[in-house]
Amino acid sequence: MGKIVGYLRLMRPVNCLMVGFAVVVGAVIVGPNISNALWLTLTYSFVTGFALTAEAMIINDYYDREIDAINEPGRPIPSGLVYPHEALVLAFALTVIGLTAAYLAYPSSLAIAIFAWIVFVIYTTIGKRSGLPGNFLVSICVAIPFIFGSYTAVGSIEPNVMIVSIIAFLSNTGREITKGIVDVEGDRAKNIRTVAVRYGEKAAAVVAVLFLLSAILLSPIPLVLNFVSLWFIPLVAITDFGLGVSSFMLLKDHSRENARKIKKIILLSFLVALLAFVAGAAK
Repeated sequence: MGKIVGYLRLMRPVNCLMVGFAVVVGAVIVGPNISNALWLTLTYSFVTGFALTAEAMIINDYYDREIDAINEPGRPIPSGLVYPHEALVLAFALTVIGLTAAYLAYPSSLAIAIFAWIVFVIYTTIGKRSGLPGNFLVSICVAIPFIFGSYTAVGSIEPNVMIVSIIAFLSNTGREITKGIVDVEGDRAKNIRTVAVRYGEKAAAVVAVLFLLSAILLSPIPLVLNFVSLWFIPLVAITDFGLGVSSFMLLKDHSRENARKIKKIILLSFLVALLAFVAGAAK
């Protein structure tokens, strides 16, 4: 039982569910009236997002196991709950499941799934040590699910989905930089050049807030361009409030513990944002 719990903790099911949901959101935005035939495609698309995210989380923890021994010793691999080779086997299985589901969803969408997989592999192997460029690579992976969902639903990448993807990219970059504040001790020990390591926690807080505020400023665009209905407004307002509060809190206190709280608030704001776009698709 303990081993299964360890596997689940490695996969981070909440993150996997959010990415799977983001894929569905990308499809709903371009075609809110989903036919019965499309439901099977969406199911495969959801599985793709879920499985590849789980694989990415596991590979990330595998490569971070020495850093986590300093920053997060209670995680499954450094704590000994899951052995490194077991994590790799599970990651391989999830990769096969994810890529197979992508092909079944829409054969040519497999290329998008493979691209996302390659981007994350580059991040985990060499990109992570680069700091901000590595943050951008992660944010690309966060933006891609919306694009993937749009493509599997209608065979193209629609403009409204691109706007959603850009907002996701900006807000997630702010979160990744904030995470760098949380992990600064271990990152410094392993020469990972995050913004927090290179320029200090205060500078990292300022840069993170700039990205979060950029996402807030872009959030009205879907409504202005009539891509969403008025149902979008209440939920996106909650999202913007969450990101705004996170920005204020981070500028006021950029300590490791406060940054840890803030990254959770940002994640919750992401979830509300997904609901906002689903609600906005109902015109």
